[in-house]
Amino acid sequence: MKKEAIEALKELLIQPKKIAIIPHRSPDGDAMGSTLALYHFLLKWGHTPTVISPNDFPGFLAWMPASDKVMVYENNKQDCTVVLEQAELIFILDFNALHRTGEMEQVLSKLTVHFAMIDHHQAPDDFASFMYSDTSIGSTCEMIYNFIEFLDKKEWIDTTIATCLYTGITTDSGSFRFPSTTSRTHRIVADLIDRGINNSYIHRELFDNNSFQSLQLLGRALQNMRVYQEYKIAFTHLSQKELDLFEYQKGDTEGIVNYGLSIKGIHLAVIFIEHNDENIVKISFRSQGSFDVNQLARTHFHGGGHINAAGGKSYESLNKTIKKFELLIPTLIILS
Repeated sequence: MKKEAIEALKELLIQPKKIAIIPHRSPDGDAMGSTLALYHFLLKWGHTPTVISPNDFPGFLAWMPASDKVMVYENNKQDCTVVLEQAELIFILDFNALHRTGEMEQVLSKLTVHFAMIDHHQAPDDFASFMYSDTSIGSTCEMIYNFIEFLDKKEWIDTTIATCLYTGITTDSGSFRFPSTTSRTHRIVADLIDRGINNSYIHRELFDNNSFQSLQLLGRALQNMRVYQEYKIAFTHLSQKELDLFEYQKGDTEGIVNYGLSIKGIHLAVIFIEHNDENIVKISFRSQGSFDVNQLARTHFHGGGHINAAGGKSYESLNKTIKKFELLIPTLIILS
């Protein structure tokens, strides 16, 4: 982050302010971890922060400190709009384009308040007064750690803030196995552990609290998997009917796409999930090596993300979306 921006933000934060903190729609562990970490940090500084999520977050993140304080725009548009309109500063975390907030964009785009963006995705939109954008960093939580350090407040990172940061770093690094995990990542995590986090507890809450129905849904996704070994590609799908059959809850499909990538010789894995309530098919892409799923998602499926992890969507039916992808397969050059 540029020194001038840091100094300007420091100046803004000297006096207590009403501050809104926004994650992207359908927030994941990194989005919730970063927003809640910043929430606790600003609270400690004497500000009045409010986290406003565009929609509900997954139940497997509901244990996080102050998750019960998060306002959900879809559930309470009027009150959330009042908070946004009264905010003296708005932090945008883990996304870089206002359309990623869904309906909230209509409110955010009209505000004249300063926006501060902290994000690690490619091609940020130019709407923030203060921007900390770095695609080489594996998680926004790691960037929040750096941001607190930039402000010379690292000593304020207590067990609560550290717990939130560890959550996002763990989930966005694929439990430290993705290429974006660096020695710096591990040094930060070591510091968080030294600050008193219970990393075993966090892992259990994130990964070991499955319902029987969610495991059945995973089983169905594995049954649906198709493997194109010659192209190094595997993909699976879940229909709305299958989601309903296994009593789908938000977060139940988290991580399923990675099973395709775990197959020997597979370098690109995809999952297509039908959501009739939104009239879209949500798509998750994962790759290993140099294949750029961010470019694939941006070019063909109204999405984007990182080189090795991206998301997209389709407004066509599930079957048509899958057929579109199957026609693309022979054109995708995936190097070993």
